Amino acid sequence: MKRKIIEIDEALCNGCGECIVGCAEGALQLVDGKAKLVKEDFCDGFGDCVGTCPTGALKVIEREAAAFDEQATIEHVRDLGGEEAVQRMLGAAEVHEAREKAAAQTPKAGGCPGLQLRFGSKPKAGQPAAASGPGSGQVIKSDLDQWPIQLHLVPPTAPFFEGKELVVLSTCSPVASPDVHWRYVRGRSLVVACPKLDRTEGYVEKLAAIMARNTIPKVIVVRMEVPCCGGLTMITRQAHAASGRTDLVVEEVTIGLDGELRKTERIA
Repeated sequence: MKRKIIEIDEALCNGCGECIVGCAEGALQLVDGKAKLVKEDFCDGFGDCVGTCPTGALKVIEREAAAFDEQATIEHVRDLGGEEAVQRMLGAAEVHEAREKAAAQTPKAGGCPGLQLRFGSKPKAGQPAAASGPGSGQVIKSDLDQWPIQLHLVPPTAPFFEGKELVVLSTCSPVASPDVHWRYVRGRSLVVACPKLDRTEGYVEKLAAIMARNTIPKVIVVRMEVPCCGGLTMITRQAHAASGRTDLVVEEVTIGLDGELRKTERIA
């Protein structure tokens, strides 16, 4: 059958072994100082190992290959690392499933300009802009650096997520606090959601796919102090757990009804 599978450029491989650690299915081994795909039916084709390679020797291609055999792979992984390794593999499989589900739920942009991806270059995060407003004669410019922003609409593979901190922004917080743009939006990617008024089905899966698919170093939940906004934190926590990312820092920022910053704390 023709399917996605890993390909290794031996000329680029330096034998560091990082891809072997990154492959939860145990499909790769070092042979004579080079990474090798030991058995095609152990490779699920999702390419978790690709991002671990420092030389770019790995890539996912589509070619004729034996079908992925999940049961045989589980037994193989159990022989290599025991039940803990099996649970890691199954966790990775859940992330893969979440990515596919989120991608399937993402509306197609088609001819609607409002759903076309847009991203650019803005100032760095955390730096206030020059004075502006009615008295200055200047227009207050937005720090938004992407489109779309609503969680239902953003595709997990959007390029504006790559390498940036992610802000999970409550709908009300940028209205309550004029500081939200320069303090949290500037220089970051973001998704906007309301746990009380939105249809939140698929939110956990979509966020998990965004976290797993991209090199996001940190997630910041910016919420209001009202109880219903706690649902946004819960969704983000669940998505973080489902993503399989153990290196990802997650913070919660709480904004008061008066627009003041109440607290910032690490939650994962």
